[in-house]
Formats: sequence, C-alpha cells, structure tokens
Amino acid sequence: MYNDPNAAKYLIIAKIETDGVVERPDVVGAIFGQTEGLLGDDLDLRDLQKSGRIGRIEVDIKSEKGKSVGEIRIPSSLDQVETAILGAALETIDRVGPCRARVEVVSIEDIRATKRQRVVERATELLQMLLEQGKQVSEDIIKAVRERVEIEEIISYGEEHLPAGPNVDKSDAIIVVEGRSDVINLLKNGIKNTIALNGTSVPKTIIELSKKKIVTAFLDGDRGGDLILKELLQVADIDFIARAPKGYEVEELTYKQIQKALRNKMPVDQYLATHDLGIELPENHNHKSREKKEEKKEKKAAEKEKEKKEEKEDPMDALFHELNEKKEAAILHNEKVLTRIPLGEFIDKLKEFKGKADTVITGGVISQKLVDVALQKGITKIIGYKIGNVTKRPLGIKIITKDRVKK
Repeated sequence: MYNDPNAAKYLIIAKIETDGVVERPDVVGAIFGQTEGLLGDDLDLRDLQKSGRIGRIEVDIKSEKGKSVGEIRIPSSLDQVETAILGAALETIDRVGPCRARVEVVSIEDIRATKRQRVVERATELLQMLLEQGKQVSEDIIKAVRERVEIEEIISYGEEHLPAGPNVDKSDAIIVVEGRSDVINLLKNGIKNTIALNGTSVPKTIIELSKKKIVTAFLDGDRGGDLILKELLQVADIDFIARAPKGYEVEELTYKQIQKALRNKMPVDQYLATHDLGIELPENHNHKSREKKEEKKEKKAAEKEKEKKEEKEDPMDALFHELNEKKEAAILHNEKVLTRIPLGEFIDKLKEFKGKADTVITGGVISQKLVDVALQKGITKIIGYKIGNVTKRPLGIKIITKDRVKK
C-alpha cells in the first residue's frame, strides 16, 4: 500500500485515461495545476501536502497504442467530507499536457478499517498460538533442560554487542537473522553460526563479516523482511537468501521448517530474478564473491584435513598422549626422547638443559614463557595440548596443538 505514515485515514483510488502518451510527472502536474484555486485556500493540494494532511501522490501509468491508462492513489488524513470533495475535484481534470484526459474515482478506502481487519486476523493467530502453548505445558523435562543449555550459549559479538551463536568466529559460513529471538530459536534447533542485525540498520560488524564469510540472509516472510533484505544487499556482500514461509517469522519456526528454508536457500541473483520485490543489486555488487569465498572455504577445509592426516600419522601422538596423562613434558632430538620431566618443573629444567635438542612435547598448555625459553635453546618444534596466551610466535619455531587428536 502506498499510504504515507502521516496520512493514514483514507486512500483515494482513481483511474485515468488519456488520448496520448503521458508520464507520471505530467499527471501529477495536471492534478496540482487544474485543482489550484478550485476548492479554496483550505483545500489547496500544495498546502495540504506541505502540512502532511495528504501524502505523496502515487501515479502508475502505462502507454500503449498511443494512449495511456493508469491509476492515481492519494492518501488523506482529512475528514470524510473533505476527502470526498478532494476525490470529486480529481474528476474535473480533463487534460494532461496536450492530451485529453478522463479521471474517475474508483473508491475511497478507509485505511483504518483495513488495519482493524489485520488486527483481528493477527489477534486470532496470537490466540491460537497461546492455546497451542497451553497444550505443551507438560513437555518433557530433559528436552527443556537441553534447550536451556543451548539458549545460554548465546554470546554478544562485535563492537555493537550483537546477539550471536558461539560458532560465528569458527565457521566459514554464517546465517544473518533479524533479532535475538531468531538466534535463540536457531540455537534451540542446533544451529550455532547465527548472528542478528538487532535493528533496522546493518551493523558494521556484519558488513565486515560478509566480506570474508559465506553469508546467508535468513529473514521473516513478511514486508519487513523484504525491506531488511533490500538494505542488506545495498551495504553487505550477501551470498544466499532464505526466507521463512509467508506470514511467519524465523523465531516461531519449527525444526523442520528451519531445515526446509535453509535447504531451499537461493543465490542472491537467482532469488531476485524469481521474486518481484523491486530490489536491484547495486552496480558494485561482486557477483564472483560467493565463488571466491566458496573456494577459500574448500581450501581451508582441505588444509584442515591435511593437518588432521598429518597429526594422525605423526609418530609423536602416542608419546604426547602418555605425557598428557602423566602430566609430564619431554625434550627430544631427531624424535628420540632425551629426558622426561614433570610439568611443574619443565621450564626450569629446560633452561638448565645443556644437550642438543630440536623438539619439546608438553602434555599441558604452550605458554609464552615456554616459547621464549625454547627459542633460546634452539628448539624448532613445540607440541602441546593447546596454545595459551602466546602473543609473540617466532618464525623459527613450529607450534603444533594436539587438542583434537583422538585418544
């Protein structure tokens, strides 16, 4: 609907026909020009529009075979009588530019009545939701506890403290939703790489993430979702679009509905080609960005697989697991164990070590202090359970973590 937010009482709808080819500006000009002074100062169209008592005049007109046919829509916040007079004044327009014209008011809609009908329909839906929730009071306790744990996994991400799942950083692909409730619903259903816009404007954090990750915009199936999608496409590098079913919001979808919507996601250009939303990709939109990010994702996955394979084939695995269980560390040269030391004494003993060594294996955490001492002793490889707060990593030392090696 074309109604202006400041003129939300009535909507005048009229059809127009002309004997020649005219365009929207011609029709608008004729409306202002031929009604000027007709209804007196109180109902002058220009003054009414300036004061917000009528909204923007919308004209949809098409030309064919030397004639033009179209529709005029004028939203009004005047009372019924004044609105009717204004509608009647439109029918006095007999020319548009050099062309003869005929204007006929088709209807005057009461916008408030339409809104009231929408309120009734939505209230019915909400009541149904409440009734359905009442039937689920006796839900399984184990399921409730599991959902509670998943909801608690929600984090604040980026400088705008956006609601997000815990895997946004780890994942090469993320899902952008509208609000916190959407993130919670997806977390409840096992999807942890989600982040919310948390407002109508697109945060800088999401714009930056879209440049390096594969992004799926998963939005509500309503007009609001259309508007958010339009803004996202203008400022962020979105790769895929998924929508909730028409009239549904992401936060209320079931597991099956979520999975179906994400399975049916479309590349941006394909989605816009099949959905008439009046949205066009900006000229600077990178059509190849998705392919580049996909290639980067595949390359990263291949590197991880290679690392896992190398770790699996590493003869040091058995020694590492033994050291980890016994809370010890070892100094090696050419894969031969020179000495084994309890973790609590390891750094001091390494400082005192006089022999030639190239590797240390610790069943604990690799710390900055351990790295610094290893560098002084000419160590070229450190193997540990995981890396602690190491801010300076020398180029001459290879650091390997074993936290994901199967025991």
